[in-house]
Amino acid sequence: MPSVSMRHSVRAIILDKDDRILLCRFAIPDPAGTVVWAAPGGGIEPGETPLGALRREVREEVGLMIEEDPPHVWHQAVVAPGHAAGYDGVINDYFLVRTVLFEPRGELSDDELAAENISELKWWSLPDVSDYHGPDLFSPRDLAGLLGTLITSGAPTRPVPLGL
Repeated sequence: MPSVSMRHSVRAIILDKDDRILLCRFAIPDPAGTVVWAAPGGGIEPGETPLGALRREVREEVGLMIEEDPPHVWHQAVVAPGHAAGYDGVINDYFLVRTVLFEPRGELSDDELAAENISELKWWSLPDVSDYHGPDLFSPRDLAGLLGTLITSGAPTRPVPLGL
């Protein structure tokens, strides 16, 4: 059986005191014109721990310094060629980060963000996410339901497995 090459990534569910979530707008060129709102984060570099990668990615993309070890709340494995360029799929581990509202501006320049397909950073309320009927997608697709449970019930004792 051939081995499956998965991209291992970490993502931060960043919630402010009013339970708004900070999302990145990823304008992905392939498949043509796919736009996805997703939690900030990215790939784990060789030799990097998941929490080290989370701290680096969040600092680079949105400018937030994560001081404590946040709880691991969701685990997503998507085996789908083409879902992550050059890989057979992606594994996303999501961590809950609570903070005060801030103006997101990371260490990366606009050009560097664009190279990572990030075109916008935006705070969303749960009703904004659940009532959205535009052309863009959310990742995970059931973000509103998952976020509602997370806000109501708090961090789970073990990461919740997610689908696409």
